[in-house]
Amino acid sequence: MTGKDMEEKLPRAMWVRLFIYVVVGHVLAAFIYFLFEVAPKK
Repeated sequence: MTGKDMEEKLPRAMWVRLFIYVVVGHVLAAFIYFLFEVAPKK
């Protein structure tokens, strides 16, 4: 299986959407973790 086969299975738009979901998910998780970690110390 070559890289070209992989690109044909997953179009570029799909990769962009997947990347955005991963980034947003991590940002939200970090934000929630930050809230719970910092809030009790105030």
